[in-house]
Amino acid sequence: MKYLQLNDIDCYKRAFSLSNYVWEIIDTWDWFAKRTIGCQFTEAIDSISANITEGFGRYNKKDKIKFYYYSSGSVKESLDWNQKAKTRGLIKDVQHSCILTELQVLPKEIHQLIRFTYLRLKV
Repeated sequence: MKYLQLNDIDCYKRAFSLSNYVWEIIDTWDWFAKRTIGCQFTEAIDSISANITEGFGRYNKKDKIKFYYYSSGSVKESLDWNQKAKTRGLIKDVQHSCILTELQVLPKEIHQLIRFTYLRLKV
């Protein structure tokens, strides 16, 4: 019997990859942009995969699902920072679109993980 591993979860892999993509973009910004939008955008985008990881590491179903919902909230926050970065000219249209596309897919995948956890986990 094969047990589910963190790297088997699509939303985790997508969120982890996206956080590294955003990090590489923000790393090129000047000090003021990094200090204001950059720090918060990075924290929001990083917390998507971090909350999936924390939920995955929890023992009981209710705790797992709580952290998966936190991850969903971080997706919404990241959408806001992505839009602000575009509006303020910090990211290119193609970068904004790439980030936006990934952020639009993530809620569906996170909710699939929540449903899977709710239906399959006994504890």
